[in-house]
Amino acid sequence: MAASFVDKARITIRAGNGGAGAVAFHREKYMAAGGPDGGDGGRGGNIIFTVDDNMSTLMDFRYKRKYVAENGMPGQGKRCYGRDGESLYIKVPRGTIIRDTETGAVMHDMSTGEDWVAAKGGRGGWGNMHFATPTRQVPHFAKPGLPGESHDVTLELKLLADVGLVGFPNVGKSTLLSVVSKAHPKIANYHFTTLYPNLGVVYVDEGRSFVMADIPGIIEGASEGAGLGHDFLRHIDRCRLLVHLVDVSGSEGRDPVEDFDAICSELREYSPELAERPMIVAANKCDLLGDERENIERLRRMAEASGCEFFELSAATHEGTRELVQACARRLAELPPIAPFEADYVPPEPVIESAEDLEISHFDDMWIVEGPWLQRLVATVNFSDYESRMFFDRVLREAGVFERMEQMGVKDGDTVSMYDLMFEYKD
Repeated sequence: MAASFVDKARITIRAGNGGAGAVAFHREKYMAAGGPDGGDGGRGGNIIFTVDDNMSTLMDFRYKRKYVAENGMPGQGKRCYGRDGESLYIKVPRGTIIRDTETGAVMHDMSTGEDWVAAKGGRGGWGNMHFATPTRQVPHFAKPGLPGESHDVTLELKLLADVGLVGFPNVGKSTLLSVVSKAHPKIANYHFTTLYPNLGVVYVDEGRSFVMADIPGIIEGASEGAGLGHDFLRHIDRCRLLVHLVDVSGSEGRDPVEDFDAICSELREYSPELAERPMIVAANKCDLLGDERENIERLRRMAEASGCEFFELSAATHEGTRELVQACARRLAELPPIAPFEADYVPPEPVIESAEDLEISHFDDMWIVEGPWLQRLVATVNFSDYESRMFFDRVLREAGVFERMEQMGVKDGDTVSMYDLMFEYKD
């Protein structure tokens, strides 16, 4: 693969942690016992992916693999809230798929252009002003901020092109792209001249244009990793129409009908859905045949039997290229846009361990219970729903949380705080 084109990258993202709440008391001349006034900590910054249409590869992610948003600032006295952490925006090319590295599941498709929050910052901790009650007027404690979300993600670029040029190496795909668009791909008479996909905008007439992509490296076995096809077959996924270019001159010593059948088989092996994508078959290098038309007719019969439109052309002499462009524009006007990839990522369920894995502390009649699995559990429960609350209560009892608190001396009517949840303890 060319060093200048990177279409896959693995990175680690981590949102900012929430700032800690403050323990502070109001101090003002002539005002005795002003009471607690510690403010809440600020929220941690989010990790947000955003589309940059000036980017065409994931090259930037080759040199930087870890992205961390700013933490929230701690709260202060006089009920001053800590400043929220600044969110970190990560720019990616349009068409980038974001996957969970561990499962390979799709988290989001960055083809629509909308920003996406990939990791949410942790909430700021409560200051001691929240914990004042008639019986607990001087709370000397506050809550720490929650940690931000973190993920290992894989970025996968799938080019956004309307038409994809497919075919064996050296059949003239790059030449055709250079003729019908203003793209300037490298062209030479040897295999794998094209080492990365090239895009070109094809102007049909005023107000009508489409994007064409030259997809390199498809040979027999490409769907299993042979040649360069394994790396670049993914870029055809977005194409609404395929133009299958076949060398009918026999200049490479290959049979055009066998070539056509072999590439169709590779597309079918890679994706059955892709094999059903509308296709136009273009017989290239017709200028080298002279009066010998057997190969063209054989390929025409094969293409028509497969339900494909057939065109004769010579990219080198520009013969037939205009007719092909017009046919592509006509077909695209009838085809619906390719739907974005549906997200199928499911966050892992919290692994319920035991009460011994939790940190339980208390200040007079205030109990604070914290721990990683409890934090994840609280985040997944809908406390406005009765069945969900009963499930939460059952999980805590089965984990031995209440039993451990009773051994530590919790009493009926004490206040229990579990992250965003606060309730009165009942025997």
